[in-house]
Amino acid sequence: MDMKTVVLGSGGWGTALAMVLCDNGHDVTLWSHSPEKAALMAQTRRNPLLPNVELPAALKLDGNPACVKDAEIVVSASPSYAVRSNIRLVVPFLKEGAVLVSVSKGIERDTNLRMSQLLLEETKGRFPVTALSGPSHAEEVSIRLPTGCVAAGESGEAVKLVQDAFMNRNFRVYTSPDIVGVELGGALKNVVALSCGICDGMGYQDNTKALLMTRAMTEIARLGETLGGQRQTFAGLAGMGDLIVTCTSMHSRNRRAGILIGQGKTAQGAMEEVGAVVEGYYAAESVYQLGQKAGVEMPICTCAYQVLYQGKQVRDVVMELMTRSKKDELGYGWM
Repeated sequence: MDMKTVVLGSGGWGTALAMVLCDNGHDVTLWSHSPEKAALMAQTRRNPLLPNVELPAALKLDGNPACVKDAEIVVSASPSYAVRSNIRLVVPFLKEGAVLVSVSKGIERDTNLRMSQLLLEETKGRFPVTALSGPSHAEEVSIRLPTGCVAAGESGEAVKLVQDAFMNRNFRVYTSPDIVGVELGGALKNVVALSCGICDGMGYQDNTKALLMTRAMTEIARLGETLGGQRQTFAGLAGMGDLIVTCTSMHSRNRRAGILIGQGKTAQGAMEEVGAVVEGYYAAESVYQLGQKAGVEMPICTCAYQVLYQGKQVRDVVMELMTRSKKDELGYGWM
């Protein structure tokens, strides 16, 4: 069934997902906050963030928020800091019953809200909200390399609609009722990817990265479960899957920024050099605050926060982590 869909946010990820929807025969509009950028992309059939990819002829480009009128699916693909302001622009034009799909992997600063919570707040709960997340670089999705994601939400009907809309031979979509776990996995792994990048920049190698990724996922799952997620979600595509791809690839802005920090640049200098939003930097503050509020021990994420926001030296926190008191890995011990 072909549907009218609108993707809010003309970054690489929003553009790649708009292409998936076009491949599936839907009526797709990609909305940009900048009418000038929308016009340029319409003219060149290129997005500067995916310079070697030609946009489908059927893809419409628009800078007017009213373009969501009559859309059955509206995909929120803006950076986390812009999600609230952008959804406010389109709320007056949303069709009754439209399904909102959050694909932004972040947590709002100050409120520490997940993106779906933010969308529900701004729309006063009038629309079903789902999340789509997983190990999915825009650069690879846009050239149709096999990719898998998870669609999650409280409404099974809305989640299955999203699965049907996006799934094809190159883009496999699983479903889950655990939107809390899926969103937290997508947001919190950015902090770990930034940390892995710092280790890379300092010259640490595979053993260190494997240790960091595995123990950090333990922390993320512990926090996620405390906040209402299901532990098994963090072993899936939106958890460990996304963690692996983001911590090991140079497509990852978080990892690239971390490498620069590990080489001696400031956090701000690293983000400026990367030239795009580094969600892990902002998420580090939110994760620290969420962990403190929930009373969850998160030594790695706490150290990331201290390095990024308090100027603590990486070599000092590495020594601090390596010399912590002895632990049982799974916390069970001997019965």
